[in-house]
Order: sequence, then C-alpha cells, then structure tokens
Amino acid sequence: MKTFINTFLLLFITSIGISQNNCSKYYPLNEGTKFQITVYDKKDKPSGVIDYDVVNVRNSGGDKIGTINSKMTDSKGKQIADTSFEVSCNGEVVSIDFKSLINPQIFEQFGKMDYEISGTNMEWPNNLSVGQTLPDAILEMKINMGGINMNMTVKITDRKVIGKETITTPAGSFNCFILTNTTETKMGVSQQTTSKQWITEKMGAVKSVSYDKNGKVTGSSLLTKFEE
Repeated sequence: MKTFINTFLLLFITSIGISQNNCSKYYPLNEGTKFQITVYDKKDKPSGVIDYDVVNVRNSGGDKIGTINSKMTDSKGKQIADTSFEVSCNGEVVSIDFKSLINPQIFEQFGKMDYEISGTNMEWPNNLSVGQTLPDAILEMKINMGGINMNMTVKITDRKVIGKETITTPAGSFNCFILTNTTETKMGVSQQTTSKQWITEKMGAVKSVSYDKNGKVTGSSLLTKFEE
C-alpha cells in the first residue's frame, strides 16, 4: 500500500500543467498539444511514462475548457491506464478538475465498481509571484467493493511560491518559479508527504520531486517531450 500511495502522489505532481496560451500560462488549452512526463523512482530510475493529449477545446459560459487525455505506461512500455479530465480557465485562474488528482490505475482497478467522487478543483493563477500562497485542493472518493466501503481522501495544502531557479530537463533549460505543497493521503493508511515543482511560463511544470516525512526523495518527474 505504501508503494501504491507513493506512486499516486508522484502522478499527482505530474498533473500540473504545461504550455502557454491567451487564457492560461500554466496549462495547455490549445487543441492538438501533446506532451510527455517521465516518472522516476527514489533511485532515479525510470518507472513509467505519461503521455498527455489536449482534445475537444471549447468555450462555455465565458470560460475556455479543454479535455486532457492521458495514457500511462510502465518502464517496459506496457500500458497501465488510459483516462481523461478537464481543465478550464477564465483569463485569470486555471481550474484543474479534481479527478486529475487520482492515479489513473485507480480507475482501472475500481472502474467496474460503484464509486462517488467529490472535491475542490486545483487552481493556478496566471500571475504567479514569489511569496504567494495558493488555494488548497481536496478530493474524496467513496468506493463500494461488494458491500465493503472504502474511502480515499487527498488534501493538498500549504501551497506556496518560494523562489526562482533555472532548471534543465531533456526538453531544454527553463527559468522557473519554485512551488511547494503538503499532501495528506488517506486510503486505508494515512501518509503525508511534501513536494516541489519547478514551473515556467512557457512550459509549465518541467520538474517535480516528492519527499517523505524525513525529507528523503520518494520519486521525481521530468518533462521529456512537448509538441504543439
């Protein structure tokens, strides 16, 4: 269970967006944009790849909304999960569907069971600045496993912009804001971790690292491909 939660938390980090357009600086809402995040374990070995594809971009009630398809494969190239979520923006704030906080493997594992999902979307303002505090986000999932109920809760708190730094990834070098947050996950067991993301205006989250309660790295991710 601990390994599963660590993987979940790292995948959550990768859901932070990429690219820039007139509506959003930190999530891709241009139809046809594709990007790839490679996930690494605590020993810095590749453990999986997530390919994202922006589809069905439309306007609704003054907001721009896009569907993000994601396909996850393991280190051997075997597909693990295929899912989607929505992102919207109004020119000032990007709102990321709280369902994006769920590891796609959960949908594959519990997809045939009855479940309910609720929560508060993850928000990203276009005007990031050092010292800024960002809103919390929460997800709650109730699963009926043949008469046995299981609950999962994810709370994202202490979201702060703490500085700036230049980061190099396989996709290039970028001047980034550094953001941190605390994640508390309860799913049978409870685990609290911290994470750090490097966000750039042009490409979004180009690097992410997660840490356990003792400050040891539990995993990381890097932007490895981008097409628009």
